[in-house]
Amino acid sequence: MSESPKYWIVVASKDHVMRGVSGGFMQANHGKQAPLKRMKTTDWVIFYSPRQILESDQKCQSFTAIGRVSDDAIYQVAVSEDFVPFRRNVTFQAVKETSILPLINDLDFIPNKKSWGYPFRFGFFEIGKHDFDLISKNMLDNNKAD
Repeated sequence: MSESPKYWIVVASKDHVMRGVSGGFMQANHGKQAPLKRMKTTDWVIFYSPRQILESDQKCQSFTAIGRVSDDAIYQVAVSEDFVPFRRNVTFQAVKETSILPLINDLDFIPNKKSWGYPFRFGFFEIGKHDFDLISKNMLDNNKAD
């Protein structure tokens, strides 16, 4: 009997998410290994981007990518001499960036709608199937609108 997939949110600036999408990989919590170890092959991950660019104040506040963990490998890549983040391979879906703002009231992982940004402070967390379905449906529906 196979285990049901889990659903995760990773928080990262849009520029970093797009780097992962183009390379077919993900990082979480500034390249830490622990979040990646919690994931299993066939788990789904949604990327939320509070900002367009990491060192910028330009807001994004959107879900920017969806992917499925594609294998069991966790590996490191030397990005620079002092930054060697852990990564996992992800198969990304063709979706369209979707603002969180119209979804806040319907998302179960946001208990306090006035402080809706609070859950994202953790950088990586599990969500329920209902929230995953709501977000992914909107991202896929938006993709078809083009």
